[in-house]
Amino acid sequence: MSGLPALAVTATERHGVTVAARDLATAVEATTGLRLRMAADDLFGDRPPARAHLHFTDRLWAGSPEEAAATVERIAARTALTVTLHDVPQASDGPRNLPRRTDCYARIARVARGVVVNSRHEAAHLAEAGIAPHALGVVPLPVTPAPPGPRPSAGTPDVAVLGFFYPGKGHAEVVEAVATLSDRPCVTVLGGASAGHEADLSSLTEQASAQGVEVNVTGYVPDDELIARCRSVAVPVVAHRHFSASGSLATWIAAGRRPLVADGRYAREMAALRPETVHLVAPGQVAPAIADALADPASTWLAADAVTRPHLDDTAASYLRWWTEDVAW
Repeated sequence: MSGLPALAVTATERHGVTVAARDLATAVEATTGLRLRMAADDLFGDRPPARAHLHFTDRLWAGSPEEAAATVERIAARTALTVTLHDVPQASDGPRNLPRRTDCYARIARVARGVVVNSRHEAAHLAEAGIAPHALGVVPLPVTPAPPGPRPSAGTPDVAVLGFFYPGKGHAEVVEAVATLSDRPCVTVLGGASAGHEADLSSLTEQASAQGVEVNVTGYVPDDELIARCRSVAVPVVAHRHFSASGSLATWIAAGRRPLVADGRYAREMAALRPETVHLVAPGQVAPAIADALADPASTWLAADAVTRPHLDDTAASYLRWWTEDVAW
């Protein structure tokens, strides 16, 4: 298979977007037998590839949306470029950052030969913002199921939110819900604070303590421990206020868990894509949903016949079709 782009992988190894780029490159190379992965920094070298694909969120590429857009524009001026857009702009960015991020993503869509997003929900966000890529692909984030393993014995009950902490991720809503329960489980932050949000995390733990809720922060969880940690918690929760694609959700499912997920357009899209893999929770119903899950631990685990595809090989196949059939290089 010829004419495929080089697959750029950024250097920030723990960032979810870097992980997505690395996993896709590995899967595409396994499918094609070609060596396509390259370091993102090499896009600025003396011999840039004729074609390249990169994964983008503005904070990963520069210190501001304006600088990030300019960086990608420089790349697109030297190589035919396609881009996966992550963390697409939405109202939760706030009145100052929303127009800046929207302009950033619009600039990238103009110079890229094509753009991929990870959900129809994200595609709708682009359309609502007036962003019209030259070629648009929708490729859901993959699930990579872990080998089956024994379910851990019941310990101290906890409710866990997975991934880097930042305001709006849903931790505050979980704490508020737990505070209303008569038997209060611990709230586990299965990860550490996102850069710049350490004080916000400290504030959350203090506010939780004032409400009689214990918060346990694990810090960064290495990849080789992640599945076991996901299997060890009592109740997995995905409670983002605004989310349009979620690696955390995919990881819960990969671990065999069926998390409580805040209802919304994206959550319903994922519930339809992978039936019986999530419990949708309506606004204001987080506390009773947690109580029900604690009373019925089996409800937090996937059934043996649960539909978890698309997997990583499906994702690679979708990108290969898109690059070869839809993109006008």
